[in-house]
Amino acid sequence: MDPITIGLALASQFAPQLIKYFSNSDTAATVAGQVIDIAKTVTGKGTPDEAATALQADPTLALQFKTAVLASETDLEKAYLADRADARARDVDLAKLGRRNVRADIMVFLDVVGLIACLVVLIFYKEKIPGEAVGLISTIAATFGLCLRDAHQYEFGSSRSSANKDLTITNLTR
Repeated sequence: MDPITIGLALASQFAPQLIKYFSNSDTAATVAGQVIDIAKTVTGKGTPDEAATALQADPTLALQFKTAVLASETDLEKAYLADRADARARDVDLAKLGRRNVRADIMVFLDVVGLIACLVVLIFYKEKIPGEAVGLISTIAATFGLCLRDAHQYEFGSSRSSANKDLTITNLTR
């Protein structure tokens, strides 16, 4: 198996809190490598497959792996937050130059158009289309709504913890 698949399997089985670090295609291989290295170190095995098998077979090793992952999670969190900081810093730099993030504006506009289109279809044609299509259109509408939520959370922060993350990002980039 490739390292990302093995790393993702280890994380999902033994340390599900790490799954978010696999979402960025640029860092997934790095995170997978770190997870595999931790597994190989804890188990003393030479290959990722052997380490995964050893962790599955021995609950004590699995616990040691989870402990080691928690210890290294701080570094993973820093990398994860730094990735977000770059995107926000880009928007700040554009604003300083008097420019707009046109790509983001277009994405939000298309999310609104898609959501409205789905809702119009559901409101006016719900009785005329099959139930499966209603379910599919509802799912698509929910996806557009989630995209808008994500855009708002990015722009305005999602909670007090978001402010704490922003502070952490600022401290990391200094």
